[in-house]
Amino acid sequence: MSRICELTGKGRQVGHNVSHANNKTKRTFLPNLQNVTLLSDSLGESVKLRVSTHGLRSVEHVGGLDNWLLKTAEDKLSLRARRLKRQIAKKAA
Repeated sequence: MSRICELTGKGRQVGHNVSHANNKTKRTFLPNLQNVTLLSDSLGESVKLRVSTHGLRSVEHVGGLDNWLLKTAEDKLSLRARRLKRQIAKKAA
């Protein structure tokens, strides 16, 4: 399972550990991913997603999963989130 947020596309970053002697060794910074169950209002069902805490805050700020998915561009979303977005858009139309 890849360490990528299914809603925001946030993934791992690469950097250095820097010692007191200024020696640099490679390291990775992983996003804070959580397995959450979000409620879709239009579909009337809950959806399990692997979301970063930043993405979760953004979803709550916008007003729910449906609003977030309809606002977000498809290239940032995972395959499961794109399918969910299409279902929500079909239900709304």
